[in-house]
Amino acid sequence: MTRILLFCLFSTLSFAQNVKLKTGDIIFQSMNCGPLCEAINEVTEGYQGKDFSHLGLVLIQNDSIYIIEAGGKEVKLTPYKTFKTYTNEEMYVGRLKPKYRKYIPEAIAFSLKQIGTPYDEEYIYDNGKYYCSELIYDAFLEAYKKPLFQMFPMTFKSPKTNKYFEVWEEYYKNLKMEIPEGELGCNPGGISTSDKLKIIGTVY
Repeated sequence: MTRILLFCLFSTLSFAQNVKLKTGDIIFQSMNCGPLCEAINEVTEGYQGKDFSHLGLVLIQNDSIYIIEAGGKEVKLTPYKTFKTYTNEEMYVGRLKPKYRKYIPEAIAFSLKQIGTPYDEEYIYDNGKYYCSELIYDAFLEAYKKPLFQMFPMTFKSPKTNKYFEVWEEYYKNLKMEIPEGELGCNPGGISTSDKLKIIGTVY
C-alpha cells in the first residue's frame, strides 16, 4: 500500500473546469441531508460565503479517483463517482499551499488507517470516532505535528433567534446526551477558508 501511495501521490486526473485533481486535495460539497445540513449551513460560512456540509480527501490510485471520508456509519474509501452523488451542486476543490504539501503522504496514510472507525454522530472531538472535518483535522495534525487547521467553539443555535435548532434538540435527545454547545470542533466551511490552502476550482 505504501509503495502504491508514493507512486501515485502526484498522479493527476482532469475531469472538470481545468481542475487536475491530485492526491491530498480536499473536496467540499453541500450535501443533501435535509434539515441537519440546513442547520449546519446557517451557522457556518465557507469559501466566498458558500455553504459546505461535507468534505473528503482525494486519493488517486491507478488512474481511479477515491475519496477518503467519514460519513454514514464509518470512515471509508469511496469512489469519486459515488461521492459526487451526495450533492446536486458543484463541488469546490481546495489544495494545500506548496509549503504544506510535503505533509500529504503522512496525512493520507493516517486517514487510511482510520478506515472502519465509527462515524462520530456525537460531534465531540477525540472520542475515538470521526466526523468528516474531524478526520481531516487529525490527519494533518498527525502529519504536521501541530494543528494545521483551526478549531472553533461549536454552536447549535440559530443566529436569528439564539435558540437551539429544533432538529438538533431532537437529534441529541435521541442520543440521550446534552448538546455540546461551545465545545471546540471543526467544520467543512471553516477548513475551506483556511489560509493553509487555496480553492483552485470546482468539479461536478
